[in-house]
Amino acid sequence: MKPFKEIKPIEIEDNPIQLIGQEWMLITAGTPEHFNTMTASWGSMGELWFKPVCFCFVRPQRYTYEFMEKYDVFTLSFFDEKYKPQLNFCGSRSGRETDKAQECGFTPVKAENGSVYFEEARLVLECSKLYFQDMEPANFLDGSIMKNYPKNDFHRMYIGEITRAVRAE
Repeated sequence: MKPFKEIKPIEIEDNPIQLIGQEWMLITAGTPEHFNTMTASWGSMGELWFKPVCFCFVRPQRYTYEFMEKYDVFTLSFFDEKYKPQLNFCGSRSGRETDKAQECGFTPVKAENGSVYFEEARLVLECSKLYFQDMEPANFLDGSIMKNYPKNDFHRMYIGEITRAVRAE
């Protein structure tokens, strides 16, 4: 197994806008025996309630949503550029119909929080859910954002405390 080094969340050197918006991430929830993962390019990292946190967004029709609802923990896995085709695959296929990890050649690893991350990742955030909120159409102050919701399938936002961060050595 590839060695990982635990780091403090404040030691994450990556620019979160680049990391999430351009490089993408896998949101994974469940257990090593039964989990799902999906690619996401919307989210954030920062400080809230005196805790290091991440924000991630999942639409209700996504299979990962069921796992995010059922489990109190999840992971965010970030990869080198060479894995972009696999991340594209994980964002365009449903885990209801295919084993995304197997199809992509990703090796699931049991996280300390009981969830799953992937050995091929270069950075992993283990998170514990603190809060969720459904996106409300009436709260969009910029009406142009509605173009992202032609089916009115608004995301649920999850705020997770980053309880552990590991970086590939």
